[in-house]
Amino acid sequence: MVVQQQRCGGGALAVCALAVAGVMTVGSGCSGAGGAGGDGVGERAVARGVRATTPADVVRRAAEELAAAGSAETRTSMETAAGGTRVTIRGQGSYDFRKQLGRIKVLLPKDAAGADEHRPITELLAPGALYMKNRGAGVPDDKWVRIDTTSLEDGNLVTGGVTDPTAAVELLRGAGTVTYVGRTELAGVPVRHYRGTADLGRAAREASPSSRGALTAAAKGFSTDSVPFDAYLDDEGLLRKVRHRFTFATEGPAVAVVSTMLLYGFGAPVSVELPPDADIYTGRVQQGRSGPEAP
Repeated sequence: MVVQQQRCGGGALAVCALAVAGVMTVGSGCSGAGGAGGDGVGERAVARGVRATTPADVVRRAAEELAAAGSAETRTSMETAAGGTRVTIRGQGSYDFRKQLGRIKVLLPKDAAGADEHRPITELLAPGALYMKNRGAGVPDDKWVRIDTTSLEDGNLVTGGVTDPTAAVELLRGAGTVTYVGRTELAGVPVRHYRGTADLGRAAREASPSSRGALTAAAKGFSTDSVPFDAYLDDEGLLRKVRHRFTFATEGPAVAVVSTMLLYGFGAPVSVELPPDADIYTGRVQQGRSGPEAP
C-alpha cells in the first residue's frame, strides 16, 4: 500500500471518517493478463467510437461513462482503523452523475457518536458542498450543516464518512499504473477488475470544472499524491465498484481508511432539493463531547 500523510498532521482531519459522528470541525499503465472476453477494455467506449487501448484508459473514462448513464443507486462503506480500533460507517442512497447531486443516508455504528444508538444522518451532495442533517454536536434537529468541500484538506474524500461519488470517480482520472486483474462477478453482473494507483494532482488537473476545486484541495492536503484503488467495470465500461485506500498520519498512530462505493440501478430517478438558507445552521458546532467548539 502507498502511504498518504496529511500535511496538517492532526486537528479535524485526525478523525476523518468519524466526522459524521460529531467530531469534525466545520468550515475548516500497464496491462495485465487478459481474461475471457479479451484485453480488459470495455465495450461501451468502443461502441461510442472511443477506443480505450489500455486498462488505464478504461479506468480514466469511468467518470464520462457514468455521466452518459445519468444516475445510479449506491451503497457505501468507510472503514477506519487506528490504534487497534476499527469502525465502519455505511451509507445508501442515489446519485445523479450529470448534475452531481445525491442523497445518502449514513448509518453510524453503535458508540461512534458516544451513545448506544444514533439516528441516521442525511447527507446531500452537491458540487462544492456537503449538507448534513441530524448532524448532532449541538446542531438543532431541524437544521442542516453546510460544508464547503473546497475548504476541506481532503476534498471530502473521507471527511463526511461517505466519499462523494463524483470525487471517487473523478479521482480515477488520475490513474497511472493500472493492471487488469481479470474477470469476476458482482451481484451476478460480469465485471472486469482493475488495480492501480491514482495521482491526486493529475486527477485535479483532469477533473471536470465542478470537481476541480475539491480535488485540488485534496492534492494540497496530502503529502503523497498516490491513492491505491481497485475498480470493477462491467462490459459497457460502467463502474460497478471502486475501493480506495487512504492512510494518513495524525498526532497519534496512523489512521487507515478504506472507502468503498457500489453502483447499481443505473438510470434510477434522483430527487434532491437543497435546503434554503433559512434552514442552514450558522451557530457553533461542537468538536466532540468534551472538545472545543468550532464555527
